[in-house]
Amino acid sequence: MGRRITLDEFIVENQTQQDQASGAFSGLLRHIGIAAKIVNRIVNKAGLMDILGVDGNVNSSGDTVQKLDIYANDLMIEYLQNSGLCAGVASEELDSFVSFTNKFNRNNKYIVVIDPLDGSSNIDVNISVGTIFGIYQRISPATDELQLTDFLQKGIHQVAAGYVLYGTSTMLVYTTGDGVNGFTYDRGIGEFCLSHPDMKIPQTGNNYSINQGYYKQFSEGIQQYLDECADKSMMQRYIGSMVADVHRTICLGGVFLYPRTINNPNGKLRMLYECSPLSFVIEQAGGLSINDQGMRIMDIEVSELHQRSSIIIGSSKNVEGILKYLE
Repeated sequence: MGRRITLDEFIVENQTQQDQASGAFSGLLRHIGIAAKIVNRIVNKAGLMDILGVDGNVNSSGDTVQKLDIYANDLMIEYLQNSGLCAGVASEELDSFVSFTNKFNRNNKYIVVIDPLDGSSNIDVNISVGTIFGIYQRISPATDELQLTDFLQKGIHQVAAGYVLYGTSTMLVYTTGDGVNGFTYDRGIGEFCLSHPDMKIPQTGNNYSINQGYYKQFSEGIQQYLDECADKSMMQRYIGSMVADVHRTICLGGVFLYPRTINNPNGKLRMLYECSPLSFVIEQAGGLSINDQGMRIMDIEVSELHQRSSIIIGSSKNVEGILKYLE
């Protein structure tokens, strides 16, 4: 077996192939990887550090905040700021974006959007959680202060996106628009190592992932599709952590659905922090991502930091097969 390629080595070796290649861009990706190692350590020790359970607050998206959400959010933002390679961050856990105004960060051209700990309610019962991130180039001049419009960009304008899955093994999966690569964390050497090069999602799969408990709140078309899945004896798999559900979908094929409901008529998932980054990854792996009106997620206009959306994401044939039910 040949020597493992680490995340740092892979980023440096491939940076010249990217239009936005620069030391700052490559360094930012590497620092996200380092921050993920720290979050991984915290997740693994959460029970010993007394940071399980709810914080008692509700975030900007209306979700109950877990103690670990706050811990991961503060850590990711602090680390990105200390990297000196990022002009600012928008997080699912914060009302507004954070602009880094110190001399090391304020003139940088990249901004980051993050869901620091997706599926955090699962942590109390030791089920997989994850981190989701997207990277954009700012719109405002680097000499000016960051503006809200720097973050309100369509998914197609991302220069990189990815996720970290904290599961039986910890994986970092990302794309810069030239395919998808996965790295598994080797605790023995403390590095993410290339384990899943050029990841491709199967064109079709027998798995579908949805919270079936909301069946009666779904549209008639989605109900009909779910009835068809049952008639075909497709396998329903739902973890409740979008990172974990989407990762399984990439590996095995199939589809993940989070449609609109009566209680959430605009959808529930956040466009900036969940839908756009994972859609970029899925499309680069050969899949499709749309909302339940048939619109491509990556093309949808973003008008607010915590804009919500429905999403249907996964294997191309599975997603195309759902379109007839959306009419």
